[in-house]
Amino acid sequence: MASLKEVKGRIASVNSTLKITSAMKMVASAKLHRAQGAIENMLPYERKLNGILSGFLSAEGSVSSPFAEKREVQRVAIVAVSSNSSLCGAFNANVAKKLHETIASYGKLKRENILIFPIGKKIAEATRKEGFEPQGDYQKMAEKPTYKETSDLAARLMKMFANHEIDRVELIYNHFKSTAVQVLTREEYLPIDTEQQKGKGLSADYIVEPDRETVVNTLIPQLGLKIFTVLLDSNAAEHAARTIAMQMATDNAIELIQELTIQYNKTRQQLITNELLDMMGSEIGND
Repeated sequence: MASLKEVKGRIASVNSTLKITSAMKMVASAKLHRAQGAIENMLPYERKLNGILSGFLSAEGSVSSPFAEKREVQRVAIVAVSSNSSLCGAFNANVAKKLHETIASYGKLKRENILIFPIGKKIAEATRKEGFEPQGDYQKMAEKPTYKETSDLAARLMKMFANHEIDRVELIYNHFKSTAVQVLTREEYLPIDTEQQKGKGLSADYIVEPDRETVVNTLIPQLGLKIFTVLLDSNAAEHAARTIAMQMATDNAIELIQELTIQYNKTRQQLITNELLDMMGSEIGND
């Protein structure tokens, strides 16, 4: 049985851990509140904008776009989003696992024809473990995404797609559904998905000015908004995952302290009982 000193030391150690996890939970919760507001404001706008663009491209008699061209995939780009730090449960591990599965799904392609754009330190490390060299350093974007940086990345991907340097772009990230639920998501970024809009086309109430081609050419550059929204989404999911992870760690620490306190009291009580028995035995021996 552990001595009183050892148990007391363990209680002090767990108490220190409890203070850290509690503080980290509070910080993550505050960041989550801001990130949640940002994604809840941005997501409906981005989805509506994407729906309008897809509607134009799928409508009969509409203009065509090189970004909606579907072709045989001979070269693919994968944009995977993680966090820069850990202590957020399985958040990063799930993205790394999905990246591995996505690479495996392109098993017919040579490794040099799979380009990975990792956003976040953890997924960059996972990319190297998979034997791939990241197509750039985007760690800063995972911490504090800005529209300028994400639009630059989107422009790079769009240029590569238009020049037939790549035939598909996929996104892997955690979608924020609620504080307790983050949905691991894999979706196609390019070519633009027009299938879901077929049959719907454009509403008869739409009056297009000056013409469809001008409107489409104006909307196309806004594809960068999708990656920006994905980063905001992942950012909110990260803080939610860290909040839950730190809450669980705090709860476990409290439970462990209670168990150690009971063990400490039992050990102390046993020592006192043994001392009393020794004293009584001495007195009986003297008599």
